[in-house]
Amino acid sequence: MRKLHFPHPMVLLLACVLVAAALTHIIPAGQFDRHDDAATGRTVVVANTYHRVDAQPVGPFAAFVAVPRGFVAAAEVIVLVLLVGGAWTVVDKAGTLRAIVDWLVGKFGRQRYLAIIILSCAFAAGGALENMGEEIIPLVPVLLLLCQGFGYDAMTAAAMSIGAAIVGSAFSPLNPFQAGIALKLAQLPLLSGAALRIVLLLVAVALWIGWTIRHAERTRVEPDEAHRPSDVVFDVRQRLILLLVVAPFVAYVIGVLNYGWGFNELSAAFLIAGIFIGLVGRLGVQGTVDAYFDGMRSVTAAAVLIGVARSISLVLEDGRVIDTILQGLVSPLADAPRAFAAVLMVPVQALLHIPVSSVSGQAVLTMPVMIPLSDLLGISRQVTVLAFQAGAGLTEFWTPTNGSLMAILLTLKCPYERWLRFVAPAVLVLTLLFIGGMLVAL
Repeated sequence: MRKLHFPHPMVLLLACVLVAAALTHIIPAGQFDRHDDAATGRTVVVANTYHRVDAQPVGPFAAFVAVPRGFVAAAEVIVLVLLVGGAWTVVDKAGTLRAIVDWLVGKFGRQRYLAIIILSCAFAAGGALENMGEEIIPLVPVLLLLCQGFGYDAMTAAAMSIGAAIVGSAFSPLNPFQAGIALKLAQLPLLSGAALRIVLLLVAVALWIGWTIRHAERTRVEPDEAHRPSDVVFDVRQRLILLLVVAPFVAYVIGVLNYGWGFNELSAAFLIAGIFIGLVGRLGVQGTVDAYFDGMRSVTAAAVLIGVARSISLVLEDGRVIDTILQGLVSPLADAPRAFAAVLMVPVQALLHIPVSSVSGQAVLTMPVMIPLSDLLGISRQVTVLAFQAGAGLTEFWTPTNGSLMAILLTLKCPYERWLRFVAPAVLVLTLLFIGGMLVAL
């Protein structure tokens, strides 16, 4: 049997751009009316206002013009990847990165599975609290080195980082970009239904960790000499560098909670830290600059994928067909039995998440349409929110329009088709878990 094989991620994403452009010639153009929502501070659609508009099909050249526009739209994330990637290379050149990894490998020793549990829980918490995704990209070199030290493969590094973060994001009762905004649009209190969501979250994280450990141990090989830990001695200089590595993350958390920080502030924090690390690590000004550029070159491909992925949704927006896609998927639900309609909301949200790669963008697009429909069918609004979380959240595992996922897989040199084979059974189980929760809430 011939194995599934996908082209290079860049080719795959460019093909998606062209497919999106072709759809603007096939799907009728249409729009919902929109208004500014005070509760969320966002522009949301108005239910039952869908109407046809003049077609604006996107031609081949305009589709390729959307690619540089995607770079502009994703500029903050691209800059973050470049600047933080440069900073990590400075840490590596100073010798501290290898020392950190060696210390962790030596610390966990034969209980290496504990590293998977701890790191998976940490990334799941990041996903649950702030929809962590792009922030993981700069950590990939450290995670890969750590896994190599334990004899694990790149898939394990991806699973315990971006995989765990996606699980945390999807099942979180308070993720401001998924459950948080969806609950507001459904006019439900932020923590309503939290008990059920917390149980689902804990079960989902436990299942994902078990799946990750199973793969890690089944594929483990004894690390070669280059990846075995050496005797680590943290002198004063290395401890200072370690503090400088941690400082941007601490500053970012404080900044997000208190000062409305975003990716630009995190990028700036890592730029400053990288400069000081180079000087403390005795690389000198020229050595620090050279290391920074080496690091930026190493993550250029990942940064490019993020820009190209963003351009796909721009093409569909230009063609004015996203609202038509939503209307076409939602309309059949009105004639379905109540329980069946509730379950069908999951694949509807999943299909919509392919062109609408932002979970918050999908919430403001779909929830104002789904909520009146669920009221009409007698479906609990909690169920409608859970269906959104399941469809949009779990699709993050496999859609090529998830730029951060594609960038991480490319950086790890983990083939996309191999990742799909790994996550497919887990996503099926997690989807059934979500549906079970929906039936309880129904």
